[in-house]
Amino acid sequence: MNTVTLSETVDPAGIERKSFAIIDSEVPEPRPFTGGEWEVVRRLIHTSADFDMLDIVRFSPGSVHAGINALRSGAVIVTDTRMCQAGIPSHRLDALGCRTACWMGDPELAARARDLGVTRARLAMEEAARCEGPLVFAIGNAPTALLRLLELIDEGKVRPELVVGMPVGFVNAAESKALLMERADTPYICISGRKGGSPLAAACVNALAEMALRAGS
Repeated sequence: MNTVTLSETVDPAGIERKSFAIIDSEVPEPRPFTGGEWEVVRRLIHTSADFDMLDIVRFSPGSVHAGINALRSGAVIVTDTRMCQAGIPSHRLDALGCRTACWMGDPELAARARDLGVTRARLAMEEAARCEGPLVFAIGNAPTALLRLLELIDEGKVRPELVVGMPVGFVNAAESKALLMERADTPYICISGRKGGSPLAAACVNALAEMALRAGS
């Protein structure tokens, strides 16, 4: 019987550093991404253990810089799920003066969605459009949230500093992200195709937050 030797590293930060080192070693230079883009993609791989991220993550020009600047300016980070909101820890945001916002648990919004026959995610984006200050949208679950956000942008009701577009699934997920990537007026970080999810959207924001904290130190 083979004996498996497990790592004795128990410190969470140490485990993360070791994980990043393994990813770096398995994706040798020259890599398809460099600088801040690589930091984002590496964290997405770390979160998902999916090296397909190398082929399906998309950045609009300057999107990483836009995200870092927004966080350093105290952005409100709007999420389309409580899971994504919970995945962005306050210890990263407090030092930047940022906060998260999510309306998916609002009972009044849920009742209104039922009455109108629309998704809560769609109405949540309408609530978010009323927020003041720099806005970063982290959408990791609902294509309807992303589609409504794009409509609100076209209507001139909101102008995000960055859209993290990573809804997951088989109905309108790939299509909604394709519409986002057609835009030249909205900075985005996106996962093309069906893959995505709330943990990945949160991971993207966390990577940007780490870079923003370093930039301010």
